[in-house]
This record gives sequence, structure tokens and C-alpha cells, in this order.
Amino acid sequence: LHTKTPIKNEERNDASNPTGAVVVPISLATTFKQSTPGEPTAINDPNSFGVGYEYSRTGNPTRGAFERAVAAAEKAKYCIAFSSGSAATSAIIHLLSPGDNVICVDDVYGGTQRYFRKIVNPCMDITFDFVDFHDETAVRSKLDVVGRENDGNEERERYDYHHRSTPSKKRRKNAPTKTKLLWLETPTNPTLKISNIQSIANLAHEYDECLLAVDNTFCSPYFQTPLEHGADIVVHSVTKYIGGHSDVVMGVVCTNNEELYKKLRFVQNGVGAVPSPFDCFLAHRGLKTLHVRMEAAARNAMAIALFLENHRAVSKVLYPGLKLHPQHELAKKQQHGFGAMVTFYCVGKKEQAAIILENLKVFTLAESLGAVESLAESPSLMTHASVPDGQRALLGIDDTLIRLSVGIESCGDLVNDLDFALNAALGSME
Repeated sequence: LHTKTPIKNEERNDASNPTGAVVVPISLATTFKQSTPGEPTAINDPNSFGVGYEYSRTGNPTRGAFERAVAAAEKAKYCIAFSSGSAATSAIIHLLSPGDNVICVDDVYGGTQRYFRKIVNPCMDITFDFVDFHDETAVRSKLDVVGRENDGNEERERYDYHHRSTPSKKRRKNAPTKTKLLWLETPTNPTLKISNIQSIANLAHEYDECLLAVDNTFCSPYFQTPLEHGADIVVHSVTKYIGGHSDVVMGVVCTNNEELYKKLRFVQNGVGAVPSPFDCFLAHRGLKTLHVRMEAAARNAMAIALFLENHRAVSKVLYPGLKLHPQHELAKKQQHGFGAMVTFYCVGKKEQAAIILENLKVFTLAESLGAVESLAESPSLMTHASVPDGQRALLGIDDTLIRLSVGIESCGDLVNDLDFALNAALGSME
């Protein structure tokens, strides 16, 4: 099996598939027969992870097969699927306790920062700091600051997910800090900054009970596997590249840590934000073509980035595959490819950006990303509109910024489409 093929065909050969079907069946049952009270069915089914089936919120054969496939693609021991990427993010936050601190990359998906700022912080008494992770000194400084605030280091009660509160068990005798989670996107959304995952992981693990979670949505497991670089947790919006066809809303969390896995599995069952069997079937099918789609989309993205670099309607292009990208060498080292997201600034003002977006015919003006069709959007007005104005300005998310999710259409068609729209914007300035 080629090492970059994202899915193994285990479902064709193991005990979960006595018929030899080459496609995982869709199991729609909500409940499962028990031969004796209190003993779940099919504990030997690999897709039940040794616990069998009793109720579909707790475990489902179709979902289990998908989780195993994503774990294999992400080079992880464990994967837990949720009904959306936001639900997956929420599950990770459930690992924390009131009074904890999270340091989050500043240039983060708008929905993530909105959830952190407007829901978790006021409702759960968890604080957030937004920092440029490319500046590791700034991250360390923030860790040290919240560490000094916790110099007393009294043993707080932390919920252990088994219906009782117990003193937390120290993973390591390192420097104390209230920061229990570093949240990283690399590349970031939408300005495509790259951070060194291994360096950030090493930094996190210098501090007591501090975890690193990496949102790997932009690269997908095909182009980047953060667990191999020291991350504790990887999260994906399956809606994007893994699903790949704009027809599934779903999220996953992957880890190699058994303790974290058990806690996240408990959250999955207890909160109940699980994907439907049919959605799991669709996402599993999408995963099987991930390598084909990512290669094709990345080829198109590189061609488009080079085209935009030389167009007089474009003032700046952000794409890790370009040698002028400030973290190009890091991307070459850390990633297996440069991805299919391209961001650029157009000349002019908000009006010119709108003309470009309104004149696209092959690209679709829409939010989201990672599907076979190419999408274009204005982050300042769409995906990142909830980011405070001052923060958007600091991050460079202005009204002339356009984000492209490059699909797998004909490259010539995509370039011609952009050329027509860009020239329309130039014409409006004459």
C-alpha cells in the first residue's frame, strides 16, 4: 500500500464484514438487540472498539468504520467523530475546567474565535489569549505570565468524566501554568501563516498539563499529520477536504493519547453531538478519493497563485507554495504539499473586491472550502465578519482580501475566470 494513500481497505477483511462487501454498509438502527441484559452486542466487531453496540448515539457500525479510516489517514491511534467541526471543537473544550486559560493562534477561523470569545469565556469561565504562534517568544511569554498568576499552584478539582471530581493527576512535573491548551491552525485561516508544530509542541510540553491541539482542516491528513510533529490532538472540519463534496457537515478529533481518547469518547456519548450513519457513509466515501482530489487541487492552486502574482489587479498573493511566502521553507519541511487555499489582495477598495467576486462564473461566491468545486469569498464580510474590527485590521483581513478554495476543475477555466473578473475590477477604476 502506498504510504500516501489515505485509507486502508480494512473493512473488506475484518470481522465487521462477513459478507466481503467492498463498501461499508449504512447501519440506520438506533438500538441493538442484546442476548442477555446489560451485555452489548458484537463486542468483537472492530468498529465497536471492543465495547459492542447498545444504542446508536453511543456506537454505530458505520460511524466506527469511518472513525477507524480517519485515524489511519491521520496516523493516529484514535478518532472520534462529531456532527460538525464546531462540535468537535466544543468536545476539546470540555477537557478543560473553569479557571483554565487557552492560548489561541490570532489568525484563526472566525467561527472558532466567536465560540471562544462569546460562548466559552462568559459561560465557562475559561480565558483566551490570541497570539501570533509564528512568534514563539510571544507564546512563551504568555505561558509564563499566566504561570506567575498561578504561583500558588493549589491542586484544583478537575472532573474526571466518571461521575465524580478528583484531584488532577500531573502528566509531568514541569513549570506551572493556568494555560491548559494551545490552539493552533497551520496554515491559518485566511492569511495562510505557517507555524512550526514541533517547536510549539515542545514549548507546550514544558508546562504542566498543557496540551497542543492543531486544526488540520486546511491541509487535510494527506498534506500534513500534526501528531507526527508532537501535537496531542488534531481536529478537522470533515465538511471540508475529508468529505470533499459540499454535502456533509461533520467534524473529527484524533489523538494517540488513550486517556484523552476515553474522555473525548465520554463527551461524544454524553453530549450526543454525533453524525448520522448516512453522513458517515458519505464522508468515508469522500476520504477514499482524498489523495486524488488534493493532488489535483494543489496543482491548480499553484498555477493560480503564479498567475495572480503577475496580474496588475493583484497587490499581494498569499500561498505557501510561492517562494516569496515568508514560511515557504517551513511549509516544505513540515507539509507534504502546499494545499489548495490561495488568498490575495486586490488593488482598489471594497468596491473592486465586490466586482471581482460578482463577476466570477466558474468560482462560486460562497463560504466554506475544500470541495471539488472552486469557491471564492470575502473574509471580512463573510467567514471572519464576527472577528472584532480592530483584530481584523491587525491581522490584515481588510475589504480587499479575497480567499480562494481551489477545486479540481480545468485549470485553464479557473485562470480565465479569474482573469475576466480581475480585468472587470480594473475597468471600474478607469
